Amino acid sequence: MLPETVRDFCLTFKGVTESFPFDEDTLVFKVMGRIFALLSLEDQTLNLKCDPEKAIALRETYDAVTPGYHMNKKHWNTIQLTGQVTERLIREWIRDSYRIVTEGLSKKDQKKLELL
Repeated sequence: MLPETVRDFCLTFKGVTESFPFDEDTLVFKVMGRIFALLSLEDQTLNLKCDPEKAIALRETYDAVTPGYHMNKKHWNTIQLTGQVTERLIREWIRDSYRIVTEGLSKKDQKKLELL
C-alpha cells in the first residue's frame, strides 16, 4: 500500500486531522486530538493501535508486522508497507485503530465527534 493511499484512507474518517508534530518524515493522524496512526514517509512504515492479543497474533503471522516503533509495544504495531500485507488488511487494521481510539474518548468528545 502506498503512503499516499494510506493518507487518503485515514482522512476519510470523521474528525481526523494530520500533522508533522515530530519531524518532517512522520505524518501523524489524530481523531479528537488522539493519535491513531503514524506514517513514516521515508521508511514506508505505519504504526497503528491494536488490541494487545491481536497485536501479538499479527506479529506471529506476518513478518512485516513488528512491535510499535517508539510506541507502547503492548498496544501498537508497526507495519512495513512493502506489499507483504494486502491493502485490504491494512485498511481493516486502520479502521480497528481508529475504532479503538474513538471508543477510548470521553463521552463528551464522542458526542462532539458524532456531530461532525
